Amino acid sequence: MNQLLLPLLLMLVVAIPLVMGTRKQKKAAAAQQELLSSLAPGDRVMTTSGLYATVADATADTTIDLEIAPGVVTTWLRQAVREKVEPVVETDVDDTDTTDATDEVVEAPVVESKDDERVEEKSGAQIAPPLEHGKK
Repeated sequence: MNQLLLPLLLMLVVAIPLVMGTRKQKKAAAAQQELLSSLAPGDRVMTTSGLYATVADATADTTIDLEIAPGVVTTWLRQAVREKVEPVVETDVDDTDTTDATDEVVEAPVVESKDDERVEEKSGAQIAPPLEHGKK
C-alpha cells in the first residue's frame, strides 16, 4: 500500500494544476465568445492592436465594421475585438469664471553651456547636463 501512495500523490500534484489551468482557459474563451456575440452598433470597443473604435455594423458572422473616425468605417475580423470600453464622456468646461487668471509674465529659464554662453530655452522642459564618461 505504501508503494502506491507516493506515485499517486505525485500524479495528483501534477494533475491538479493542469485541470485548474484548463478550466480557467475555458472560462476565458467562453467570456470572449460571449463578448463577440453581444456586440451591437454603437458599442465602443478596443481591438487587439490597441485601436479604439465604435461598432458601425455587426450583422456579419465573421467580420465587423468599426468606425475609427467620423465617416471612416473599416472592416475587421470579429476576433480582433479585445474588449468593450466605456464611451468617452466629454464634459463642458465653463469658461465664464476667469477671476483666478493672472497676467503674470514668466521668463524663460536660462541654461549655461560649457562655453559660458547663456542660452534661453524655448519650452518649459528642463535639459539635463551632458554625461561625462570616465571622469570621477
